[in-house]
Amino acid sequence: MLYRENGQFKTSYRADQAVFPIAQDRIAIGALLAFAIVVVPFVAPEYLFRAILIPFLILSLAALGLNILVGYCGQISLGTGAFMAVGAYAAYNFQVRIEGMPLIASLLMGGVCATAVGVLFGIPSLRIKGLYLAVATLAAQFFTDWAFLRIKWFTNDSASGSVSVAGLNVLGLPIETPVQKYLFCLAFLIVFGMLAKNLVRGHIGREWMAIRDMDVAAAVIGIRPVYAKLTAFAVSSFIVGVAGALWGFVHLGSWEPAAFNIDRSFQLLFMVIIGGLGSIMGSFFGAAFIVVLPIVLDNLPYWFGIPIDTALASHLTFMIFGALIVFFLIVEPHGLARLWSIGKEKLRLWPFPH
Repeated sequence: MLYRENGQFKTSYRADQAVFPIAQDRIAIGALLAFAIVVVPFVAPEYLFRAILIPFLILSLAALGLNILVGYCGQISLGTGAFMAVGAYAAYNFQVRIEGMPLIASLLMGGVCATAVGVLFGIPSLRIKGLYLAVATLAAQFFTDWAFLRIKWFTNDSASGSVSVAGLNVLGLPIETPVQKYLFCLAFLIVFGMLAKNLVRGHIGREWMAIRDMDVAAAVIGIRPVYAKLTAFAVSSFIVGVAGALWGFVHLGSWEPAAFNIDRSFQLLFMVIIGGLGSIMGSFFGAAFIVVLPIVLDNLPYWFGIPIDTALASHLTFMIFGALIVFFLIVEPHGLARLWSIGKEKLRLWPFPH
């Protein structure tokens, strides 16, 4: 009886078009944000920040960007790791080559550079689609891997090929401890999450979904496929590029091109598929599934005192993880976000059968 819309009348266009029109949703989201901002920094141990929370926030941001392209616009991409790498290396070059460059400006400029590369590799989407487009975006992955390994300018002539950043600060406030890094990433995720939610609810989001559902019919009713597809690539690449910069600057601190290899692209694609295509909430569910579940499976034998070889535990983790992915996709092909939506619909009717 707690999740009901009875009596929640909408008397204005603003109320009808609110991001969270149901009062219970607004309360739940407000409580969750308050818990994440106020409570978690004081109660969570350092290991939780470094191993789970910070990677979860950054990968959620990257999955959010990819979901805009794949879930909302229907353009398959296997080059997400490449756009993350462009964002990270571009932000690094802005930081080290421009004296006094603010950290946030460097991260955002990294996203802008990723946008340019994303639009460039998104141009083939105007002529091809499906698996052919996936192969075209895969070319971005191999090209960036080669460029950041062979062209020394990108790494500031580093002999080892790896780069590192230190002494991060925003307006004189240091970003050094795990709590500070967590709050910094959380702020980015909240801002970009709200921007993405409003984008997909507006006219540009409706254009993306029309292109996804049937691009020929969308063109007939006046939607420009060129504009819709390239804006989807641009917005997606920008968010993914900022996420890549955060991954390098905040989570890793020191990295090389292998940190953004093709495995990262597949990992993000799995997040979007498991979480739910065309769902902002699904990006968070998918990131939580991919980040948290392997850690839980690795530690499960030790929690229950089961003697098991380390190598065997590692292989069992991959096997169980893969089986769970297949199970979830069979039970609910639309992802965990759909299961969440079904649960909310049942709560609206409970305890009545219909």
